Amino acid sequence: MIVPLPRQLKNSLTKFTHPVILTTLAVTTLILGARQLGGLQTLELSAYDQLVRLRPDPGPDQRLLTVLITEEDIQRQGWPLSDQKLDRAFARLEQARPRIIGLDLYRDLPVEPGNAQLSRRFQTSDRIIAVCKVQEGDRPAVAPPPTLRPEQVGFADIPIDLDGIVRRNLYYLDQPEGKCSTPISLSLQLALHYLAAQGIEPEATDQGLKLGQTVLKPLEKSSGGYRNLDARGYQILLNYRSGLNSTPTVTLTDLLAGKVDPKLIRDRAVLIGVSAPSLRDVFLTPFSQGQQENQPMPGVVVHAQMTSQLLSIALAQQSLIWVWPGWGENLWIIAWIGLAAGLVWRIRRPLLLIGVELALVGGVGLIGWLVFTQSGWIPLVPPVLGILTASIGLVFYQSYRTQQEQQQVLQQVREQEQAIASLQLILQNTATPPPTPEPAIIDPLDTLLAGRYRVTKVLGRGGFGQTYLAEDRQRPGKPICVVKQLRPARQDPPFLKLARRLFDAEAGILEKLGRHKQIPQLLAYFEDNQNFYLVQEYIRGPSLSQELGKPLPPEQVVSILKDVLEVLVFIHSFNVIHRDIKPDNILRRKPDNTLVLIDFGAVKQMRPPLEQEGIQPEENKTVVIGTYGYAPAEQLAGQPVLNSDIYALGMIGIQALTAVQPLHLPRDPQTGELRWQDQTQVDQRLATILNKMVRYHFRDRYQSAVEVLKDLAQLGG
Repeated sequence: MIVPLPRQLKNSLTKFTHPVILTTLAVTTLILGARQLGGLQTLELSAYDQLVRLRPDPGPDQRLLTVLITEEDIQRQGWPLSDQKLDRAFARLEQARPRIIGLDLYRDLPVEPGNAQLSRRFQTSDRIIAVCKVQEGDRPAVAPPPTLRPEQVGFADIPIDLDGIVRRNLYYLDQPEGKCSTPISLSLQLALHYLAAQGIEPEATDQGLKLGQTVLKPLEKSSGGYRNLDARGYQILLNYRSGLNSTPTVTLTDLLAGKVDPKLIRDRAVLIGVSAPSLRDVFLTPFSQGQQENQPMPGVVVHAQMTSQLLSIALAQQSLIWVWPGWGENLWIIAWIGLAAGLVWRIRRPLLLIGVELALVGGVGLIGWLVFTQSGWIPLVPPVLGILTASIGLVFYQSYRTQQEQQQVLQQVREQEQAIASLQLILQNTATPPPTPEPAIIDPLDTLLAGRYRVTKVLGRGGFGQTYLAEDRQRPGKPICVVKQLRPARQDPPFLKLARRLFDAEAGILEKLGRHKQIPQLLAYFEDNQNFYLVQEYIRGPSLSQELGKPLPPEQVVSILKDVLEVLVFIHSFNVIHRDIKPDNILRRKPDNTLVLIDFGAVKQMRPPLEQEGIQPEENKTVVIGTYGYAPAEQLAGQPVLNSDIYALGMIGIQALTAVQPLHLPRDPQTGELRWQDQTQVDQRLATILNKMVRYHFRDRYQSAVEVLKDLAQLGG
């Protein structure tokens, strides 16, 4: 059958307006929009810092040595350090034959005494690299030592993020002007001179500078978690070696006193700079937050970190810290938001939902950390925020939707009760009801109900009508469904009008209840020839009655009780009473062995009085729904309450333990309570729970399924 165009459009729109899809799209738009505008940059960079701190520390880089000028050195040697003492330090170092020496001190002006000697050393030595500072805005440039050759100068500028933390390694600038005109950083100058001794030369490529086998692909404005980054020149993410000891260190005083082992100097790249806090040549790093009082890192140590990174790239083929392209990051974020939305939509248990949310967030973090150990920086904050936002949004939506559905069901329940009362009133006040024709016997081989459902088998017949298995000929694969024919007790117009009202209310209730995974889904309902039909999902599997032929272990009985109680919690939240809980109405679905509750009983108010149970019509003016032995006294009196279902389930539990039919269990003649514990050996705690479930008076029973579940949980199994 070809589906009409309007219906096709409606079905398509329904698919695309599903809350999971709408939530995924809305949250994705919100998160990606906020990210693109830079609203998540601070959080993403903080997460990056945490990843840096979590990495294992490889220890000091033995290719380098840092000579620190400490507060004690300042006290002993004076400040500013004279050119004479600086020249003596260079002399000590050069005697031990280092590969290269980097001076992280500005020496654009002489500091007497000793300027002549220092100037001569700058002119004659090919091992010394000194620094200058590039002009930036209102900050003036600082020139290099005037006697140094240009190829022995590197700029000392260090890029700082908006939050004051150094995360980038600026190694090259395009055509700087002014007093500091070198395009090469101090760290790159040191690395190039160090590598030249091993025959490794830099190579310019279209993608960036190549050191060894690695191309230093520069950062872009939106690399990783950055947005609108000042990506001037050529920058890479600074791959910190260590937060504590990135290189071996000695003090200036020890160097001048000859206390430094020449082996610590020979064939290394040596950096000289200050670490004294009073001179304020310090920077915040990703490690600062993890240290006491956010301890900063001396500038010379930052330069050492940068130099170590460049050497590792060229010599150890260390990877750059890489990031995904924008579309890859977006797909990653969307995938987590969609997964969270889908799981939240399916999971209704709060504790399980919390566990799933923690697992999702933990999964993002774990994957992010594992990728970072392989030098990859992938988004963590956006998917985590997306997961939480989607989850909270769907939880609120589900809560609102549940409240709306509960209001709708409560209204339908009220209509149902009014219809039942009116039907009962007609039965009570009509002395001789109009004759009711016998139900038509349908030949299952050639009957097509509603032009759609082809009957294949009659499952049962009774005074209320018939139940069939049928093929749905309008769905792909022609799936099997259950069709229940509900035949009103009478055919006179007043009765039919009320029966139709009851049927519509019951169908509306079943449609909403069928969304629970342990309740068959209502697929359709219709009226044909003054008979009413419910079309429901077909549940494959045996009924619970087939398991109750012999006593069951208490653990299995508790499992049965818990499974059915979970369903009762759901249906009772809508103020709906099942009215006919018995083993035949509980199926064990294959292949997952889940218990499914079927055959809600209110609509059976339309059936004739229960003559088959030995009660004459004149004795049964009120229509009774339920099964004797499982239905409590108030239900048999036509006044069921919510815990009437709890009573019926308690009777099933007792039957499961004893293998005795409820009608055959004796009662105490004084109290009306059941006497069953002499039939089996059972834990007294379980017996107490079952006894409270089946108290004769409904006020003495558990008042909710949640209370029963809480007590069963105390059994520990």
